[in-house]
Formats: sequence, C-alpha cells, structure tokens
Amino acid sequence: MSQFDPESLLPLPTAVFHILVALADRDRHGYTIMQDVSVRTGGRVRLSAGTLYSSIRRMLEQGLVEELRESPDADSQDERRRYYRLTQFGREVALAEARRLNEMLSSARATGLIPKKL
Repeated sequence: MSQFDPESLLPLPTAVFHILVALADRDRHGYTIMQDVSVRTGGRVRLSAGTLYSSIRRMLEQGLVEELRESPDADSQDERRRYYRLTQFGREVALAEARRLNEMLSSARATGLIPKKL
C-alpha cells in the first residue's frame, strides 16, 4: 500500500494519464511511449519530446514511474535509451483517474448530454 493517497494527484494532466496508460502493459522508452499514445488515440494526441520528458521528470519525483537501469528488450542495447516502468503507486493513480473520468462520463450520460451509447 502506498503512503500517499492516489486521489491527491487528481485530476491528472492529460499527458500524464496517457503516459501511465502507455506504461500499463509493458516497460517502454520515451519514443515508444510517444508512438503508443498516438496509436491509442488515433493520432488525436501527439506528445512532443518536451512534454513527454518534463512530464516523466515530475512523474519520477512523484513516484508514479521508475527508470530502469537495464533495457528490458534484449534486442535493443542502445545505451541512449532510457526505459520507464509504472510503479504500484502509478498504477493506483491511473486507476483512480480512470474511475474519476468514468464517473464524469456517466454523469453526462445521465443528463442526456451525450447518448447512452456512442
């Protein structure tokens, strides 16, 4: 259990939520995080290198992600690449944000603002 309340960081900046989602299923380096976010959003969200690395720097300080000492990909030994992994606290924060967003969407559906099914 984390020493901090995951909800204390909500709402998350959009870039931070997308980075957490990109790291949810595997460890990645910066470029593959940017690619994953673009693919998952159909190209609607494209992280710049500046946004990605400033977000990751804050996320490292907050304990949401950790930097790996070694490449998880045996085929890639490029020493310039830095790989990142979602921490347990990062996973808890991502889940809390997903619940918050789902509640907002449910509220909008309940008022008829958006159709019950898109």
